[in-house]
Amino acid sequence: MRTVACIGAGVIGAGWAAYFLARGLRVRAWDPAPDAEETLRRVVDAAWPALTELGLAEGADRDALTMFPTAAEAVAGADFVQESAPEDLTLKRSLLAELADAAVAAGPDVVVASSTSGFPMTDMATTAAHPDRLVVGHPFNPPYLIPLVEVVGGERTAAWAASRAADFYRHIGKSVIEMERELPGFIANRLQEAIWREALHMVAAGEATPEEIDRSITDGPGLRWPVHGPCLTFHLAGGRGGMAHMLDHFGPSLKAPWTRLEAPELTRELRDDMVAGAEVSAGGRPMAELVAERDRAVIAVRRAVAAARQTTVQTTVQTTVQTTVQTTGQTTGQTAGETAR
Repeated sequence: MRTVACIGAGVIGAGWAAYFLARGLRVRAWDPAPDAEETLRRVVDAAWPALTELGLAEGADRDALTMFPTAAEAVAGADFVQESAPEDLTLKRSLLAELADAAVAAGPDVVVASSTSGFPMTDMATTAAHPDRLVVGHPFNPPYLIPLVEVVGGERTAAWAASRAADFYRHIGKSVIEMERELPGFIANRLQEAIWREALHMVAAGEATPEEIDRSITDGPGLRWPVHGPCLTFHLAGGRGGMAHMLDHFGPSLKAPWTRLEAPELTRELRDDMVAGAEVSAGGRPMAELVAERDRAVIAVRRAVAAARQTTVQTTVQTTVQTTVQTTGQTTGQTAGETAR
């Protein structure tokens, strides 16, 4: 695949476009907003330093981007389609139906992937004449930095389409989870939403401020998560007994009143508290500065984790070699002694 159609040039769509360009692909884009091209190119330019820092693919060119007056025209010359329209089910249904038709016209194996944050493809493909081409390819913001993509088809998605989308994402450097079944919100968003809802409860009840909640993660469990997810973290918490000991010993605490998973009512007061808290956390810094800070930090974290894992591999190899040499030496010595006797 050499050319991708990016349908929708908002935060997610533009982030996808920047990533595709950095991987040496050509991008054909469409968005109905009158200033879409200006916005898209501005996001690509802003993302390019971070993408350059991570390493550009051969042939990467931020100018390999063309805007088209209609979605169908953008798809006409594409090998893959990434839809990133607003999270509106009615809009998604009509747009994906149109894109599926255009994909069939574009080629026999052109797949349309939706960046939806939570809609199952079965719900979005209800009016599509070619639902077999439609699959979810859910990224995380910003798509040009966060590697995860969750891939899952709907009830009428062809198996080859889901596999082709997953293979494509892997080929361009993404970390792909191929889900076996549909689930509203998918995996990561459901976990993220659980934390978010509990955070809203705490603020609404006056139990914690937004700044305290953020710091509890960034200076606490968040530092472990780039290396080990929540399951492996709790496995390690069990000590030598691992997850089994963890569950046997701490299982009763699951019944403790430590969480409230139902979302609180988003009252005006709660909304204002969250907005004010976010402003305190931002410290008066403009959004562009915050985005640049985040990008630098994500790059640093990813590099640090990669370096740590590489060191672990090297240490394991060295230990294995040393053990083999020592064992071989001991065996040789024993054999020689037996021969002498």
